[in-house]
Amino acid sequence: MDNNMQAVVDQITEIITIYGVDVVGALAILIIGWMAAGWVRGMVDRGLGKVPNMDSTLRPFLANLVRWIILAFVIVAVLNQFGVETTSMIAVLGAAGLAIGLALQGTLSNVAAGVMLLVLRPFKVGDFISAGGLSGTVVEIGLFTSELKTGDGIYIMAPNSQIWNTTITNFARNPTRRIDILVGIAYDDSIDDAQKALQDLMEGNALVLKDPAPMTMVMELADSSVNINIRCWVSTSDYWNALWALNKGAKAAVEAAGCSIPFPQRDVHLFNEGND
Repeated sequence: MDNNMQAVVDQITEIITIYGVDVVGALAILIIGWMAAGWVRGMVDRGLGKVPNMDSTLRPFLANLVRWIILAFVIVAVLNQFGVETTSMIAVLGAAGLAIGLALQGTLSNVAAGVMLLVLRPFKVGDFISAGGLSGTVVEIGLFTSELKTGDGIYIMAPNSQIWNTTITNFARNPTRRIDILVGIAYDDSIDDAQKALQDLMEGNALVLKDPAPMTMVMELADSSVNINIRCWVSTSDYWNALWALNKGAKAAVEAAGCSIPFPQRDVHLFNEGND
């Protein structure tokens, strides 16, 4: 029994002696490589930030790409530490590539979608978008996911494929946006007076662009009101401030012109059928 135990101890000691240095070396390479990848990523990100006219959308993507490339070399170095031939490893990876691709097709599709988002540029960092049932300001476009921030400050991380494989609405891309506000007046009110008051309201607002010129038009003869639409163009950055100001001013303008905004109403006629 003692001889068997001694043989086991000797065998374990031999394994530790042979492979212990390799294990320690591999761990050292892995830890140092991981730290170096993070340090280089930060350095690349800061360096790109100093480049004139460098797009803020590309900065995190390129920095993360550099990090993943370094980690790939670190893994190869760790395997070499254990005596794994690089050429053999590449052959094995090539043979297993199809299986890995099928198993990770969702992840790989996110990478492909991220590349397409960066190449075709339907939006950039800072744009407010709506895509894949999500809405928010773009914070970052990564290799696998994109980060958004909603209007009420909620953080969203969405897979790139979810955004890419659907219709993308970019509210900030064009320099100008159109505002349409429907204002109802009573049938007894003067349409001309209401239109003039609303036209003066738009022309007197400094946020409203002169070209295209603001305009009013009668849009609908509704059940309870005559609906007048006010239409104007503003800079995209001024959209919400202009919309709120015009909504507030429209009520005051039509009332100052002697018009009123009626409540929905319906005439009901009751008939009593007498019995013979």
